[in-house]
Amino acid sequence: MGKNQEIAKAAGIIGSATFLSRILGYLRDVIVANLFGAGLATDAFIVASRIPNYLRRLFGEGTLNASLVPVFSEYLTRRSKSEAWELANVVMTSISALVTLLTLLGIFFAPWVVRGLAPGFSDNPEQFALAVLLTRVTFPFAVFIGISAAVMGVLNSLKHFGAPALAPAILNIMMILCALFLSPHLSVPILSLSIGILLGGIFQLLVQVPFLWKRGFRFRFRFQPRHPGFQRVVRLMVPGIIGQSVLQINIFIGNILASFLPTGSISFLFFADRLVQFPLGVFGISAATAMLPTLSQHAAEKNLPGMVETLGRTMRLVIFLMLPSLVGLSVLSVPIVSALFQRGNFSYSATVATAQALLYYSLGLWAFAEVRVVAQVYYALQDTWTPMKIGATAVLANVVLSLVLMGPLKHGGLALANSLSSMLNVSLLVWILRKRVGPLGGTAFLRLLLKILPASAILGFCAYYGAGTALWKLHGHTLEKFYRLGWGILLGGGGYTVMCLLFRVEEVRMVRDWLLRRSGSPHR
Repeated sequence: MGKNQEIAKAAGIIGSATFLSRILGYLRDVIVANLFGAGLATDAFIVASRIPNYLRRLFGEGTLNASLVPVFSEYLTRRSKSEAWELANVVMTSISALVTLLTLLGIFFAPWVVRGLAPGFSDNPEQFALAVLLTRVTFPFAVFIGISAAVMGVLNSLKHFGAPALAPAILNIMMILCALFLSPHLSVPILSLSIGILLGGIFQLLVQVPFLWKRGFRFRFRFQPRHPGFQRVVRLMVPGIIGQSVLQINIFIGNILASFLPTGSISFLFFADRLVQFPLGVFGISAATAMLPTLSQHAAEKNLPGMVETLGRTMRLVIFLMLPSLVGLSVLSVPIVSALFQRGNFSYSATVATAQALLYYSLGLWAFAEVRVVAQVYYALQDTWTPMKIGATAVLANVVLSLVLMGPLKHGGLALANSLSSMLNVSLLVWILRKRVGPLGGTAFLRLLLKILPASAILGFCAYYGAGTALWKLHGHTLEKFYRLGWGILLGGGGYTVMCLLFRVEEVRMVRDWLLRRSGSPHR
């Protein structure tokens, strides 16, 4: 199997697992919206969950994985497996010690953490106290997600993607179970969600351990901060924290500013972000995660042309999937939010406000995904400083744009600022990388774009027509709403596929071949 086929297969495995996790995540969000609405308690929980969510994305989907995989892959390629296992033990032991210390500090300084994340809560003592309590309960999640991320990095380096990709689904399952069955028995019902996060972190680690054990790994306590391999991981990780987490930092900034906006603004941004994370996780992050071990292997072998070819193909596949997702989320923003959340304590006005944030977030969907893809080349080359500097520039741009746009557009301005700053981020990443390694396949990318732009326009028209406009103001009518929404998605997706087939878009064949391989069907 060729390298590109390996990446496509790995991306498909990760994407399928991520799809399951995202479905469970939306089921969780529907339950949260139904039980708690978009008010004081939900805003407090969202602020409290920002730290564990940030650490999950930073470790599980971000910096530790991006820093460990290139170094571990180099040990496997140029040294011995026993030395690679030793490095893994040193990393796991050291990360465990670090995140345990961070957890203890986080629990002690929880009031200051909440003041930093949501300064507007200080005006409401009840909401502030609730946010502090929830923060203290969720912080130990960091210990388990840190170790889990190291296990994930090792498994990914060994080209095993299934268990690490499925692990996040455990987190959603535990939150759903706690919300449904534990919350009625608590004096503070929303505390059940924080308990679910903690339990999810524990089981997220446990589900991966057997697969690592099968590959011959045996854990040994190795606290050796001077280990040369670990020091290289740290040198890559420290600047990579900023470069890989720009999107999360921007969301933090949005949270801080949204705490000064009307009640519910944080919740509107949260639910919209969750919807954007669906295609971003299934397509963008999956492709980026799948390509990193191959890029790292190319880097260890000094195969620069192979790296450039891998990057070009992955970027084209991602834009092929992300552009229709962008259009679909934009034209169906109100139907999607109404069908998923508008019941119980979640009103139509909350639907409209969340849809506004979703519209502005979706404009940057392609950039969110391509940032993750292009940055992987820098990480494979063990250069995390360049993405860090570019990321810092994007964060600064986000602050300025947020302050300018939150006046006229309220919380929608914060979402739009995030999208615009991500577009700046990916543009700078591509520009500097092109200067360093030469052409990146821009002509092929532009040729693809000219084909899928009209196809996406057809998608938007068909989806809007199929979904209609009559139902979305009404409370309830869940089955009918899902029927209309599904019909709109089906028409839109069908229109996009037909147009891409007419334009002979190569990426259609790549996706088709992967689906046929998964089903075991023969194909030509």
